Amino acid sequence: MKAAGDFFAFSLDTVLGLARRPWQWREFVQQAWFISSVSIVPAALVSIPFGAVIALQLGSLVRQMGAQSFTGAASVLAVVREAGPIVTALIIAGAGGSAICADLGSRKIREELDAMEVLGIDPVRRLVTPRVVASMVVAVLLNGLVSVVGVGGGYFFNVILQGGTPGAYLASFQALGQLPDLVVGEIKALVFGLIAALVASYKGITAKGGPKGVGDAVNQSVVITFMLLFAVNFVITALYFQIVPQKGQ
Repeated sequence: MKAAGDFFAFSLDTVLGLARRPWQWREFVQQAWFISSVSIVPAALVSIPFGAVIALQLGSLVRQMGAQSFTGAASVLAVVREAGPIVTALIIAGAGGSAICADLGSRKIREELDAMEVLGIDPVRRLVTPRVVASMVVAVLLNGLVSVVGVGGGYFFNVILQGGTPGAYLASFQALGQLPDLVVGEIKALVFGLIAALVASYKGITAKGGPKGVGDAVNQSVVITFMLLFAVNFVITALYFQIVPQKGQ
């Protein structure tokens, strides 16, 4: 319970740091570039098989049910609503989050953070807040890339391998898809990026025990982030279906 309270207080300080001036634009740009550089290629590569597997599974299922015309809608909506944000979250947490935790943890054990506090510099506002904002921005942009690549991969494998028709694939999505489907995917990515950066930063600045402690903090941050992401994903999805009316209902 104490750890949960400390994490909540840390998250609140980080959010409040957004309103304080001067803002660390240089740190933000550097962190956004770093997270993008370590995430964009893995995310693009992972999204192709994700989209392909979803298209193949759903294509086989809807053929058995005699609903081939809805393959496109099912595949695209599954990628945009669920697979895209999840892939983005896993890559951000695994690549960007672990790097953030390791960087802050190494600064902690070298007592750099303590030295900053002695000089009157707030480590949270100086180091954590720019990293959190960078993670959120990159997550939103990366989710768009993952969704496009995943939908393209699903389209290719459905049309080429399963003999689907391009017109029916696109028409079914246009019939059942709607703008809120894309919006909820971006909201998920934004929230997931926030969670990944907050957990990684918190575990980093509270690391203890030298290099081994930093390594343990990185492992813990990744595991905790994954658990939180799947729980939050369920909550957002449940709220979405309760609030937003679906086409065809």
